Amino acid sequence: MTENKTRPLVLVDGSSYLYRAFHALPALTNSRGEPTGAVYGVVNMLRRLLADYAPERMAVVFDARGKTFRDELFAEYKANRPPMPDELASQVEPLHAIVRALGLPLLVEPGVEADDVIGTLAARAAAAGQPVVISTGDKDMAQLVNDHVTLVNTMSNTVLDRAGVEEKFGVPPERIIDFLALVGDTSDNIPGVPKVGPKTAVKWLTEYGSLDGIVEHAAEIKGKAGENLCASLERLPLSRRLATIRVDLELPEDPEALRLGEPDRETLIEWFRRMEFKSWLAELLEADGGGESAGGEGTEAPVYDLVLEESALEAWLARLEAAELFAFDTETTSLAYMEARIVGVSFSVEPGEAAYVPLAHAYPGAPAQLDREAVLERLRPLLEDPGRAKLGHNLKYDMSVLANHGIRLRGVACDTMLESYVLDSAQNRHDMDTLALKYLGRRTIHYEDVAGKGAKQITFDQVPLETAGPYAAEDADVTLQLHRNLWPRLEEVPALVRLFHEVEMPLVPVLSRMERTGVLVDVEMLRSQSHQLARRIHELEEAACAAAGQPFNLGSPKQIQEILFGKLGLPVLAKTPKGQPSTAESVLQDLALDFPLPRLILEHRGLSKLRSTYTDRLPEQVNPVTGRVHTSYHQAVAATGRLSSSDPNLQNIPVRTEEGRRIRQAFVAPPGCRLLAADYSQIELRIMAHLSRDPGLLDAFGQGLDVHQATAAEIFGTPLDQVTGEQRRSAKAINFGLIYGMSAFGLARQLGIDRAAAQTYMDQYFARYPGVLEFMERTRAAAREQGFVETLSGRRLYVPDVNSRNLQRRKAAERTAINAPMQGTAADIIKRAMIRCDAWLQENPGVDARMIMQVHDELVFEVGEGDIDAVGEAVRECMTGAAELEVPLLVEIGIGANWDEAH
Repeated sequence: MTENKTRPLVLVDGSSYLYRAFHALPALTNSRGEPTGAVYGVVNMLRRLLADYAPERMAVVFDARGKTFRDELFAEYKANRPPMPDELASQVEPLHAIVRALGLPLLVEPGVEADDVIGTLAARAAAAGQPVVISTGDKDMAQLVNDHVTLVNTMSNTVLDRAGVEEKFGVPPERIIDFLALVGDTSDNIPGVPKVGPKTAVKWLTEYGSLDGIVEHAAEIKGKAGENLCASLERLPLSRRLATIRVDLELPEDPEALRLGEPDRETLIEWFRRMEFKSWLAELLEADGGGESAGGEGTEAPVYDLVLEESALEAWLARLEAAELFAFDTETTSLAYMEARIVGVSFSVEPGEAAYVPLAHAYPGAPAQLDREAVLERLRPLLEDPGRAKLGHNLKYDMSVLANHGIRLRGVACDTMLESYVLDSAQNRHDMDTLALKYLGRRTIHYEDVAGKGAKQITFDQVPLETAGPYAAEDADVTLQLHRNLWPRLEEVPALVRLFHEVEMPLVPVLSRMERTGVLVDVEMLRSQSHQLARRIHELEEAACAAAGQPFNLGSPKQIQEILFGKLGLPVLAKTPKGQPSTAESVLQDLALDFPLPRLILEHRGLSKLRSTYTDRLPEQVNPVTGRVHTSYHQAVAATGRLSSSDPNLQNIPVRTEEGRRIRQAFVAPPGCRLLAADYSQIELRIMAHLSRDPGLLDAFGQGLDVHQATAAEIFGTPLDQVTGEQRRSAKAINFGLIYGMSAFGLARQLGIDRAAAQTYMDQYFARYPGVLEFMERTRAAAREQGFVETLSGRRLYVPDVNSRNLQRRKAAERTAINAPMQGTAADIIKRAMIRCDAWLQENPGVDARMIMQVHDELVFEVGEGDIDAVGEAVRECMTGAAELEVPLLVEIGIGANWDEAH
């Protein structure tokens, strides 16, 4: 070696880090349930080493399969080690591939261990005066440290030079082999001297200088340790040989040749996409300009047109009219769908080709643009034609914005957000940027890239056309490319295609109509409630401070922690990740069973949230034009298929508390109308009966019995008419608890009984309803085998942690697997019911009725007083006919001047 000896040769103990990352990091998986945590940990460490040392020479060394010379020396070598777990073994090949793609030399030498390869390379480099950094977590490597060789543990951020080794082990690097021979190694099954630990080994080595010196004076060492030493003298040479890292191997690689190569970008993109290492993928694409689709369609530079002339518009309209399917997107003034106005529209009919038609960019110096109303009128026949297939991403928003301009968007064939959601509802995000990165390997232009961030962010009509054009056109282009990538994946599972076409896509216009209709609220009533809540909150603050014996901030977890556990000495039931006593709601609920202050804090929290979220906020959310509140329903959020609601969230208003019911009283019908609420009764229990085919449950529902009363009669052996209220309450807790995978501990806590009694209740339940237990066991087994469970409609709900080695994560996944088919089937049923109800309303335009809310298993309608009976009958028929189960679907209908009365 003659050049740049200041940069160290970096040698990485790949096998050591592979195991350490596997055991130290959470059991990470990608959306297909494939384990990725060990790969992530090791690659993250390699990236850090590259950043810290910028080496010219480097090698990542792994153990080879099969036996080594140490196994020939000692048949029991490493005999205590279990075989590599399957979820780790499956990560070896991807890791090796990524290491090579990073341009790093990867070494695997048969017959020896990675330690010996590293030792030999380090010795050669050090002999030539080259500094060496060995990255490892293995203590055996300390024997290799010298003036040229240093150890670094990237996972613990520690560095060991000669002084560091002596400080850590008590002996210099030259005595580490002797030290290891004395203490042995349980993981490698190196014998050592029984009962001799590090302190004794250091003491002897300090006194006698070396292992040979200790052996020479063995007879002088007294006590049990001395006896064990004498009994081990014959084995010590073997222990020393097993602990010695070889530095004399004949290797084909020379340290000088271990030069870093150029990273293989395409291979890295492929692996990062598969493993779903999104930030690394984005970083890789960003560094390359972000324009390629990594082997997908449109790898050529895209062609994006900025349409400013009538002739260019006509040319694009001709292409749209000739296309079987075209992607469409709008750019607007606001994300609020009731207020947004169109700034421009974009289209794409072929991957890599798109156009943006700006219509209302109004910044100083903006070029002349085509007239917005004229262009929209020209587009109207295309957009309103149900026979012209359109494609978009979150088209419900575009549908509402077009409605603001008097255009009814029809012919919506596909929505890539929903394609992604149906394909895998468990993945966290279905936005275009995330999907482009995941499926196309493409970093898209983000909104913040063109409009800025935070307080300095401008509206899109102020974005210059030179940046607005590529951004908007790309949206249409990427949507088309995503569809071509996602749709073949959906077609592999026909049940998902049916779910997409029969449920998710038909629901889009239904939700849009509901959102735009909105719901009327009594603003004055809400303001009055807000004042009342403020008074009650103040009373609770005074009571809590009195109970604490001092004033404190009830909104401060830190102060609550100090009061409850520091001053009052309440028992610590759980801790935060940082080891502090937890003040989470579940903890306070447990403490509230025995102590008054946690009860006061919980009530204060609940009322404060109601006030800030609803009684204060709802009046501010009333649309000044419609006089109504307009929520947003989200199809692609909940993994189970349930709809969620935001701005405002109508699904979190409590129904069991007086304050929650009072807020519902503020949701009112306009003059001449009433609210009609239709609620599925015990739908998830009915789905359980259908899925489990348990004769007892089927019979109870078939006879129209009170299922909780019937369950109580079964598990307590009591005649049906003699079941007590307490017995029914216990049976109800069991019925619903089992759906959510409640344990005996959880049931005991809910019922206020001991765990043994709760377990007895559950045992009696399963004895009476054996089909339920069989269903649960069958579902767990299916989840473990295939990594997902399914609803009756074929919706797949992935549970990647169901095979996790972490018991807590695995149990949580099993509970999800049992609950998901029921909750997901209930979601599918009410979605089908909404589609049927909406169709009836569209087919009967003379009926004065509108569907205005969906909350859990309930649909709420605003109905003219003269049409109440007809609508009630139709709604009941639509909802009960939304699914065919082994037990009847029961729909309870209520009518009132407000939501609380109707519920």
